[in-house]
Amino acid sequence: MLVSNRGPVTFEADGSATRGSGGLVTALTGLASHREVIWVASAMTEHDAAAAERNDNRPLEVRSSTGGSYLVRLVESDPEAYDRFYNIFANPMLWFIQHYLWDLSNAPDIRRNEIEAFEFGYNVVNEDLARAVVEEVADVSQPIVMVHDYHLYTLPELLRRARPDVFLHHFIHIPWTQPDAWRVLPTRIRQELYAGLLANDIIGFHTNAYRVNFMLCCEELVDADVDWDRSVVTWNGREVWVRAYPLPIDHAATLASAESPRVALFEAELRRRRRDFMILRVDRADLSKNVLRGFTAYDMFLEQHPEFAERVTFVAQLMPSRTDVPEYAEYLERIEALVAVVNHRHGTPDWMPIQLKLRDDLDEALASYKHYDVLLVNAMFDGMNLVAKEGPLLNENAGVSILSENTGAHDELGEFALSVNPFDIQELADSIHAALTMDRAERARRLAGLKAIVTARDPGDWIDEQLADIDAKAAANAT
Repeated sequence: MLVSNRGPVTFEADGSATRGSGGLVTALTGLASHREVIWVASAMTEHDAAAAERNDNRPLEVRSSTGGSYLVRLVESDPEAYDRFYNIFANPMLWFIQHYLWDLSNAPDIRRNEIEAFEFGYNVVNEDLARAVVEEVADVSQPIVMVHDYHLYTLPELLRRARPDVFLHHFIHIPWTQPDAWRVLPTRIRQELYAGLLANDIIGFHTNAYRVNFMLCCEELVDADVDWDRSVVTWNGREVWVRAYPLPIDHAATLASAESPRVALFEAELRRRRRDFMILRVDRADLSKNVLRGFTAYDMFLEQHPEFAERVTFVAQLMPSRTDVPEYAEYLERIEALVAVVNHRHGTPDWMPIQLKLRDDLDEALASYKHYDVLLVNAMFDGMNLVAKEGPLLNENAGVSILSENTGAHDELGEFALSVNPFDIQELADSIHAALTMDRAERARRLAGLKAIVTARDPGDWIDEQLADIDAKAAANAT
């Protein structure tokens, strides 16, 4: 059984299903296609809800791109409850806590609105999904449930109460911050979230740093017993294993996707407009991605190195994100304003220093990956960041990666990237210059190192590592 907020498919008005993409969906759909698995997720749209209702809210069969099939049960929650769950508590409250985004002198102000969003939003959606899971495993002895991400922290305890024999594995795809970041939350809410998580048998993160932060939080915030040598937290007499499983990309599928005719059309347009150098970033327009500092550093680079005027273009493909949340709408406005300033300050009638593309187009991104000279990933904090892996995999131009030391990907890729402190704008400007003036042989050496790391594992390995731990922990539980 798999459980997540967002499922692997979205239904259209005509009843057809659009499949999701990315390493996570690929890994989990591969697992679902080759085992008897039901995937429980929220109905994200009215068409999702309609598809579920047409099937009497029973699991729907979905065909996998690998040729198999699996079952998806979409669960509809009350719209007001879901809005509170997603737009007030999960985002921004938890997302901001787990990316160190709160400006604590100004926000958050936790009032009845936020407390009720937890009680009558977050908990309601977790209860709705938990109820569906319990129904689906009613006839299964010792079921295994794999839960995903920060939307569902209270769900495991609900399942544990209903089915004490359940085996629970929870993977968290975003950073885990240090204890003080969590003190923003009212004590009761914090206690509920940790009690929910510690009902799991195994909790997984992308990196060892997040694993350590989580155990420190358990020790300091809820007074749990932590065995640092074994990476185990004891809670209510149960041992919870805390582990790191770095998420890889599906490199074979990504390489195949990059050979499509539509990607080739975007490549032709890139070549037509190309200057001597191209800097690339592909991101959601999320506060955690640190887009403004990236553009400010580029502005500084152009000011300090005027010899690059009209020779370099910064292509930024940004997908607008969570525009219903005021902080995100304002951030997007600030991005557009800064781009206008940089282009006005440095541009000429024939040259626009920054090409801002506010759209989500995978084929366009794949084409850009092939041809960049510099890939900029300067997130303030990021759970993994798959762009940092996809870009080097596809690049054919000895491209250099500039990578924030606060991304999960840095643990694996830092040796062959130019590492930066994402808050140090001068260092970032200097790194842009270093990348653009780097010897071609050194560029090629670094890219080869990145490619070797990115292709060493695939999502199947990621799943296998977790399944091996599930087997080992289940055996330990039985003794």
